[in-house]
Order: sequence, then structure tokens, then C-alpha cells
Amino acid sequence: MRKSQGKSLWLAATALALAASLPVAAEIAVSGNDNKRALVDGVNTVVRDPKPDTIAVIDLSGGEPRIIGQLAVPHSVIGPPNSIAVSPDERLALASSAEKIDPADPTKTVPDNRVSVIDLSSMPPKLVGTVEVGAGPSGVSINPAGTLALVANRNGGTVSVLKIAGQQVSVVGTVTIGAATTGASHAQFTPDGRHALVTRDNDSIVSVLRVDGETVTKLERDLTAGVRPYSAAVSPAGWAVVGNVGRSVNNTGDQDTVSLIDLSREPFRTIDTVTVGPTPEGVMASPDGVHAVAVVHNGSGRAPADPLRGRSMVKLLKVENGRLTVVAEAPAGDWVQGMAFSRDGKTLLIGNMADKQVAIYRIDGDRLEATGRSLPVDGGPAALGTVPVSLR
Repeated sequence: MRKSQGKSLWLAATALALAASLPVAAEIAVSGNDNKRALVDGVNTVVRDPKPDTIAVIDLSGGEPRIIGQLAVPHSVIGPPNSIAVSPDERLALASSAEKIDPADPTKTVPDNRVSVIDLSSMPPKLVGTVEVGAGPSGVSINPAGTLALVANRNGGTVSVLKIAGQQVSVVGTVTIGAATTGASHAQFTPDGRHALVTRDNDSIVSVLRVDGETVTKLERDLTAGVRPYSAAVSPAGWAVVGNVGRSVNNTGDQDTVSLIDLSREPFRTIDTVTVGPTPEGVMASPDGVHAVAVVHNGSGRAPADPLRGRSMVKLLKVENGRLTVVAEAPAGDWVQGMAFSRDGKTLLIGNMADKQVAIYRIDGDRLEATGRSLPVDGGPAALGTVPVSLR
């Protein structure tokens, strides 16, 4: 056998082995898991000598979600639970890390500045790069073309612009949103990739960015949603939802809101707001263009005997005739965080940080059901990411 023929056969065999390791017609969700923090008698506590943070890759394609790979990657529960982004071809994930253990004092944390680049094209997943951005990188999103990413730097008042070329990710710009105290929390592309929304939870503003190729600029157009907008999600149907955590981010027990933003015409505007309960820390739009979900803490992070302690909830929202309504709800675990829909919108994953479980729910129209099944992950699931719903 010629040497070139032998090499060709080896390459073919390697490709077949790789294909066999991946799910057929892959449909991937990625869970980012924080091991640095835990709830201790209602107190958000820094863990001594924590295990490494991780990501877990979840296959949704077979009808019953299953974990197919895990990897040690820096991650953080600080910031909204939108700190994982998956590329449209499901070959790459970005995981931001808002904080790390303070090298000078292991009982404290300090802002991190890393975004990890993860290869999802083989199992187990591989860390293929680390990009340094601003202070406290939090909510991140990838544009519909898979060529650009935005990450909100929560401790820097900026948004970093990342260029994606295969597995190479690099910083190509920084957009100033406001002062470092602005609390820039989540940068979310619109479905056409021409704009982005940036939530600012410290001054209760949603800023709008214009995207032209790799050039990103802040428009002189800020939106008013509710008190302390934190997490955002967009729908291909031309709307966005924003979770407003209010003063309840400090567990005051007050009722907080989710706002509906009309993206179908410019300038964008807030057109409705609905009460959902204390601290709706995360929101996610459904692929069906009609529904969204919000995860509501409801004081579940408080000590068991605290009168303001409640049970975390998942709220199913419906968008109809420019109005937002709550149509169903189901219980969740303590310190509820990330959300991810299957492509058909019928399976919903919810991350329960305190329980270190990703719970499985079913959705049928306006009905939401907790199945009672869950996937254990190596750390507290602080965020979940899938391909943007605008590309499904």
C-alpha cells in the first residue's frame, strides 16, 4: 500500500470515528456550571478550595435530553444566566467568566475578564482558546451569521466585540455603554443581526447598538423597561423580552416584571410589561415566536425559616396582539438560573444552581409541565445556551 493511500485510509477512519462519537442530527445545549459559590443558610457564600468550574454538553435530539460531554472551564453565576452562547452550526461555544477567586484572599472573589472558546465538534469538548475582554464579562450572544459575538462587561460599563473565524475568536472592538457602575449585564443581537440590546441593571436602561459588519456603535436611543433590566431574549417574530429584577435582586419580596419590546419597526420601543413575581433573573424566547419563559427566584435563596422565602418558579409567557401575559407556571429548584428550548419548543431545560441539576420540562401550547426528571451536572448550572431561536 502506498504511503499516501495509507494516510487517506487513516484520515477516513478517523473521520468515521469522530462522526460516531457525535449525536446524529445534533441538537445541542451547553450548561455553564459554577463551583465557586453555594447557598449556605440563605447566604450566597464563596466556597473554600472549590473544584474547577465546568461546562456540560447536552444532546436534545433524541427526545430525552442526555449529557454527552463535560469539560473544566472558568464560569460564574454572577450576572444574568445568558453567559453561554452557541454558534449557529453548533461547532463552537463561548462561556464568559464574570468573577474568579481572589488570589490574595480565597474567601473572596474579584472580577474576571475571560471568555472561553470551546470546540463542540468532537466529544469530549475541547477548550481551544481564551479571550481577554473587559471586567466582569457576563451576558454573551452570537450573531445569526456566526461571525460576531458581543459580551457585556458588567464591571466595566462596556461591550466587547468579538470576531469569530472558525475556532479563532479575537477582540475587534469595545463599545462604551456608560460608567463602570452602569451594570451592563447582557448584550443580545436582534434576529437580523443589525442591532443589539444591552441591559443595564444598575441604572434601569436598555441601550441599543447598531451593528455594521464588525463596526458596533451605541445609538442615542435608550429604552425604558422595568426596574433593573437584567436578562434579554429576542424572537424571530419581531419582539424581545427583558427580565427586570427590581430591588428584589436583594430578596425584598416585592413583585417584579418582564417587559415586551417591539423590534418590528424602528425606533424600537417598550410596548407592555407584566408582573411575574420576585426576581425574574432570566428570560428566554421560544422558537415558536409566541411564547417565552421567565425563571423567578421568589425568595428561594433565603434561609428556610425566613418569612420571605418562597419556591422558585418557571413562568410561561405568551405574546399576542402586542400584549404579554402569564399563561402557565411550574415549580423549580432553589436558585433557579438558565433556560434552553429544544428546536421544536416542546422541551425546556432549566438550571437549578443550588441543586446542581438541569431539570426537564415539557411544553404543549399554553401548558407547562415539570416532568420530575433532571440531569446532574458537575457544578451549579449558572447558564444554559443553545443556537439562537432566530436560526431554527
